[in-house]
Formats: sequence, C-alpha cells, structure tokens
Amino acid sequence: MSRGPGRNGCYTLGLHPEFRRKHSHGNSTNMATASKAKKKTVRLASGRKRARQDVALNAANTALRSKFRTVVKNVQKALDKAATGGDKTVPAELFKNAQSVIDSIADKGIFHKNKAARHKSRLSAKIKALAAAA
Repeated sequence: MSRGPGRNGCYTLGLHPEFRRKHSHGNSTNMATASKAKKKTVRLASGRKRARQDVALNAANTALRSKFRTVVKNVQKALDKAATGGDKTVPAELFKNAQSVIDSIADKGIFHKNKAARHKSRLSAKIKALAAAA
C-alpha cells in the first residue's frame, strides 16, 4: 500500500485518489469557525420560518442581556459614589428596579435563575454593608 506523495502531501492510506483527504497541519481554519462563517439556505418552509424567528429572538435576547448589564452597572456605580461620600439611598432605589429586571431575565430563561440570584445577592450584600458602615 502506498503512503501518498510524501511528507508534504500527507494523504491518508488506502483510499482512491478522489476520496483522499489531506491532513490539516494547523494552516487551515478550524471546522467550528468554518461552519459558522458559512450560512446555509434552508429549504423547508418550517426551517425558513424558524430562521426568521431566530433573528427576532436573538435581537430581543440581546437587548434584554444589555439591559441586565446596564442595570447592574448602574447599581455598582451608585454604590461606588455612595462609598466616596455620595447619597446612600440611591443604590437601594436602583437595586429595587434592578431586581425586577434581573428576575424577568431569569424567568425568560436568558440567564439561569442561579446566576440571577447570585447577582441580586451580591448587590444586596454590598448595599447592606454600605448601610451598616453609615
């Protein structure tokens, strides 16, 4: 059985030349990235509808994820300002608003409920520590 054209070609053993596969030596793209870059057109009507729905759902989920990050960041900023001598009631008010946003995102399944609980717990602990220090 021949081993192919040699070291540079590095063909697999025992296959017809049309079906031989060159081994990748790190100079080609990864299969995962190659499949993501190429979008296939869906043939079935249900698949096309699902693709349309996925675009809308992805946009909605992205907006909600962004809202979550913004709300958490606002509470963190208020906590930092309060720690440096600002108004200590603002973080608590922002946290009330943040709780509802965090809960709604967990209910919709965008984030796991444990992640939502962890964020609420940590923010709440910081607010309580700020109140205790005052």
